[in-house]
Parts: sequence; structure tokens; C-alpha cells
Amino acid sequence: MPGERLTVRRISDVGRFPGAAPPTRVELSIHKEGEKTTEDTACRRWFRKMCPCCCKCQKSNTYDVTDKVELVNPPTPIPELDGPKPENGDSKEMEVVKLSVRSVDLLSSKTGTNRQEHHTDLYHTEELIIRRGQTFQIELELNRPFSADTDKLHLDLRTGPLPQVSKGTHVIIPLVDTLDNKRWGAKIEEQKNNKVKLSVKSTANAAIGLYGLTVTTSPLKNETPNIYTSSKNIIMLFNPWCAEDTVFLDDEEERKEYVLNDTGRIYYGTENQIGARTWNFGQFQEGILEACLFVLEKSDMPPSGRGDPVNVVRVISAMINALDDYGVLIGKWSGNYSDGVSPAAWSGSVEILRKYHSSNGMPVSYGQCWVFSGVTTSVLRCLGIPARSVTNFQSAHDTDVSLTTDVYFDEDMEPIDYLNSDTVWNFHVWNDCWMARPDLPHGHGGWQAVDSTPQETSQGTFRCGPASVTAIRSGQVYLKHDTPFVFAEVNSDKIYWQRNPDGTFSQIHSEKKAVGHSISTKAVGSDQRADITHLYKHQEGSEEERIAVETACRFGSKPDVYSSPMAEDVRVEVRMEGEGPRMGADARLSIVVKNLSSEPRRTTLHCQVAVMYYTGVVKGTIKKEQLPVELLPNEEQTIEWVLPYQQYQNQLVDQAALMLTLSGRVNETKQVLANQTCFRLLTPDLNITPLGEAVVGKEMAAKITFTNPLPRMLNGVLFRVEGLGLQKGHEVFVGDVSGHSTVTLTEHFVPTQPGPRKLVASLDCKQLTQVHGVADIVVLEQ
Repeated sequence: MPGERLTVRRISDVGRFPGAAPPTRVELSIHKEGEKTTEDTACRRWFRKMCPCCCKCQKSNTYDVTDKVELVNPPTPIPELDGPKPENGDSKEMEVVKLSVRSVDLLSSKTGTNRQEHHTDLYHTEELIIRRGQTFQIELELNRPFSADTDKLHLDLRTGPLPQVSKGTHVIIPLVDTLDNKRWGAKIEEQKNNKVKLSVKSTANAAIGLYGLTVTTSPLKNETPNIYTSSKNIIMLFNPWCAEDTVFLDDEEERKEYVLNDTGRIYYGTENQIGARTWNFGQFQEGILEACLFVLEKSDMPPSGRGDPVNVVRVISAMINALDDYGVLIGKWSGNYSDGVSPAAWSGSVEILRKYHSSNGMPVSYGQCWVFSGVTTSVLRCLGIPARSVTNFQSAHDTDVSLTTDVYFDEDMEPIDYLNSDTVWNFHVWNDCWMARPDLPHGHGGWQAVDSTPQETSQGTFRCGPASVTAIRSGQVYLKHDTPFVFAEVNSDKIYWQRNPDGTFSQIHSEKKAVGHSISTKAVGSDQRADITHLYKHQEGSEEERIAVETACRFGSKPDVYSSPMAEDVRVEVRMEGEGPRMGADARLSIVVKNLSSEPRRTTLHCQVAVMYYTGVVKGTIKKEQLPVELLPNEEQTIEWVLPYQQYQNQLVDQAALMLTLSGRVNETKQVLANQTCFRLLTPDLNITPLGEAVVGKEMAAKITFTNPLPRMLNGVLFRVEGLGLQKGHEVFVGDVSGHSTVTLTEHFVPTQPGPRKLVASLDCKQLTQVHGVADIVVLEQ
């Protein structure tokens, strides 16, 4: 309304004003400028009623006459009347008490109908948390019974620092006879004496966030209204249960998994050695909803834009990393994390989000892709957007928008390091989120890829997505947002180039199945791995897949890359026995070379193995050798390749990842052979054994056992233990652990929540990472 001034004040022990009373809330007060009140109006009206003859010159429509007297007996004295009381015996008529609100009950109890029906009963807060597009109830206590014949009443919801009706941030909710799905409305469901129960319907495109509520009452005539401001706020979330909401997910089991499940699995390693770790998303834990709303506020995203999940997801993608905008997490891949927490040591998002919120937005140290993804899943699920963490093995990082992964060699077939900016990560973790895409051509809704790990900028900011997975699969890279980048991650071909004597480059080889393998996420309703590669790409080598690749590349920076087909009659591949090499032992692989022709073939394989970060960035080469190979017609040879423990023991970085590169040229045909194989050295698990019966309020214990797999000392070993509903996350410093020795740690704790729970532990030290374990514990009611 013109002249209104909205004041927003936050109160939080973990927000912008440390030390103040929790929880985070917004208090709204309205100050109207230029508004005057006339004190003699009520007296004059009473005088006219008592002596109309003296006032017959006045027009009848300048005052109202009450034909009926209602006597109200509230438990407290009747508030002031509109005018002075008549003396006894002067008249049987009395001025009706002006309607006002004494209190508002938002019915926000976690066990109440509102929270149960809106699937928000798991949040640890007493605020009213509702989902848009769905009806909720509130109760008003008035100073007298409400009469539709003489009274007016409406609700106002306001969000953001400058609420405006035109932008949907100031919502005026009128009383209506029938609720309509397409507009806000409030309907009287029950009225008993001075109490009125209202059903309030929100629209399915309402902006999410924190709203302040006021109730305005007034007579039907134009008189000064009474405005009551609720002391409690309303938090609006997206609604996957509402068919009109663009995040609607039409499967109850998937809603339980992708919105309500507060733990999950994140996959890592290599395609042949897939590891899994449990991650506590903790979206319902105390303070996390407030932290997620704080992240939105820090983004400076206008509240009017918070009704569109595409906008919200894009902002979250940018805000989870600290580049550009002082977001939640600082990324670091150097291996030195002494001034923060090692990315491998985190086991959940709760501590990270709480740290960010309590520090008023100081980025948390440190994160890598699975941490960025885990926090993104937490925030999106918390806000009501279905989300999951997704791992892509052999994930390409295209730096020049060619939609190919390019590898450059010099005249002697040695890699040209300064040109090889495109990389292939052993694995990369991002997110899928579910929503309709009315901004794209029909058929591109559903799962959307979003990535919070800072790799390349998008419209000047480190963010990625949401990109339609359907568009990625079909090669429609011209559709927003950042579809070309994600396409290259999962389905680009690896193109090998050799420098000519004149400085130009010629394409000498291509690998069509080099990237995008075993794309994985946690299965619905279980801890099993679900392979969703088919959602991102057609079957490798199929006609549909080739069409998608060539369609995409026409929009890249090298559209003619597929113009020259090449003959291939010698193949080379690398095989691994069982689960693969283990940390602390020699690494053994098999190189298989096959001649598919009816003629003999000769070549020399150049072999080099490099230590690498899981992102595909090479730290350094630790072994090089040349292997001469002579093949008879149709012969297959197997070469046993060994990397001794002594050669890699002091060279490894975070993920214990290695890359074996093979290259060569067939003498007879000049065919180029090229292969890159990434593998990791397997680390042991932490064994967690529950001890005693798990009952709410009753102490129990769990034994955590670890055996050092290395023939050397581990220095400064630290355990991190956490279990939602079991115990808060904490650290246990163990110290030095000698080679091949076993450590046993017993944790004592008191479960606080019933049902299936997970106790998660991880080990952190400089010499060994990615050691973790989980125990499933079913907690009984007391």
C-alpha cells in the first residue's frame, strides 16, 4: 500500500546477530505515513443516534445506525467502544464493539494437521512450514464473534525487504466462499464464539521463503482498520506433492527418496572399482532450514524470483561454491588442507551448512565434487525440490566448447602438456533435480543436471545447469542451461591429434567410448547402486548415440572433426583382475593387444603411468617404459604390467588415483594406438559394530575397527563420527598408527530418535584418505 514502510529484523543465535534469541525469524512492522485519526468521530456518531433531530441536516450516508445490540462477554474486560456509553435507560441500542484480533494460532505443531499434511513434520523448528499450492489452517481469536454482515477481514503475507503486490511478495488474501486452486483465498471452516478457524489456499507458483503474517479487520464501512501482526512466521516451500507445482513428482516412493530421505550414498573411484560412501544430507536437522534460507538471502536473488525452481536451482548451483559470491564451500585439490577440513573427512552436510550460517556467510574449508554435490542435495531437498547426487565415471572436462576431449602429441608421439587442457576425471559428482521445464520445448522436463563444483563459468559465474537430461541424451546442446558442457562430460569422443612439421595438427585417432561410463546414483528405497547411464546417453555405438554425438558437435568449435574415417585393425585395452590393486601392494594390470587382420602387425607401445587428482589433473609421471609388440595374423597378446609399491608410496594424492597412458603406431598401416586407463588403489573400510540394544534415551555403544593396510606409519590419524538421531558429529584424535596395526574405538551414545538410523565414521590422515564405514541401527521407542 502507498506510504507503507516495511521493516525486516532477523533474530538468530546462528545468523546475522549472534547471541540473540533463536530461531531465525523475520518481524514485520507497518508504519503508515501521513495517516491521521479523528478522536471525536465516535462521539459524533453516538450523538447523531441519540438525537437525530438535531442532526437532520446531515446526509444519512455519513453515519450508520445499528438496529441490533449484541452483548459480548469475553473472559477479559471489553475493549474500548467506538464512543461513550449511553446512560442507563436512555436507549436500548449500543454501539457494536469494533472487531479486532487478540491472537493468531498458526497450528504449527509438528504433530498437528498442517505439518503432517504438508510433509514438513520432520523439520526441527516450531515455525509453520507449508508447501505451496496446498491448503493450511490457522485459528484467530477475536474480541467478539465475527459477522459477515458487518465485518471485513483479510490476511496479508509479506516476504523480502520491500514487499510488493505486483511482484508477488505481498499477498493479500481475502475471505471467500469457495477456495480456488488458481488464486489465494481464505475460507471460514469453523466459528465458535470468538474463535474462527480459517482454511487458507496458496497458489502453486508462490515464491518460497519466509513470510510475515498480519490480519486486518474493519467494519464494512470505510473506517480505520485494526491490524494484528503475528509473532510467528510462515515458511513456504516447493511442493512435489502438488500436481500444479512445477516440481511435482508423481511417485510416492520417489518422493520419499528424493525429498524426505535425509541420508544417501555417493559413489566414487573408477568405473571398474566403484566405491560408495554414506552421506548425511540432514535437511531436517535443527538450523538447516534457516541456513538454506540464509543461502538464498546471501545470493541477493530477488524474492520475486523464488517462485521459479529453475532460477532457484541456478542460484543454489552458484552459491554452494565460494567463487564469485562468497558461497558455502571453498574448493581445494592441492592435498594440503591443514587450515581446514579435508574434503574426504566430511560425512555430511549439516556441519558445513551450520558453520556457514553461524559465521554470517564465511565460506567453509574445504570441498571437492562429492562434498559440493552432497550439500546441494541437502539444500534442494530442504527447499522441497526433488534431488539426488549423481556420479559420472570417466567424466570429461571440455575447456574449449569443442564438445570433444582433445589430446595433443608432438611429432614423436609425446604428450604436449601445455595444450592438453581438456581432462577426464576418474569420476565427477553432480546433481539431478526434478522439475517441469516450461521454458524449454515440450518434452524436456523431468531430471535436470545441476553442478555446484566450480569448473567453468556460465554467464560469468561459476555454476552449471539446470540442463535437461533429455536434451543431453539427444545432443540438443543448444537448449539452456549449460547443456553443451554436461553433454561433453558424458558423451564426448576423445580425439587424438599429432603435430605436423609445419606446426599444424592432424587428427590421428578417436575413441568413441572414452567417457561417460556407469553413471550412478542411489536406488530408490535401498542402498543399492542404480546405473542411470541410459538416461544420459543412448547405448554406446548405437546409431542413435552416434547421431546425438554428431548433432551436438555441429554446435561446437570443431564441427568438422568427424569428416575423416580411419581404419582400425589393431586394438589395445587394459584389464584388471577382481576389484583391482589394493593400497600398500604392487599394482598389477594386463595390457591386451589384438590383431584383427590376416596380416602380421608390429608396433611399440609407449607406456607411462602418472599420479593424478581424480579431476584428471596430472600431478606427475612416476614410471615410463617402451614395450615392443609383434603380432601374428589374428593373434591376441597379454602383457603383464606391474607398478611396485615403492614407486608410488610417496607420490599419491587424495584419491590414490593413477592413469596409465598407452600410445603407439602400427608400422605396416600407420594406424595410431591410444588408450588411457584410470584406476585407484583400494583402501580398507572402517568396520562398525553396534553393541547393545538401540532404544531412545538408553545408552548404547558401537565398536569401530580399522587396520592400517600400509607397511608404514600413519601420522595424526583422526576419526570423525556422526549419526543423525544417534549422536552429534565429533572428532576423535587417535594419533600415529604403525604399519599393519589395528585400531579399535568404542563410541558410547544415547539415541534420540526412533526408526532406522545410520552411524557413519571416516578416517583422515595425510598418508591415507577415503577410509570410511557405516552401520545400520534400528532404534526402538522407549
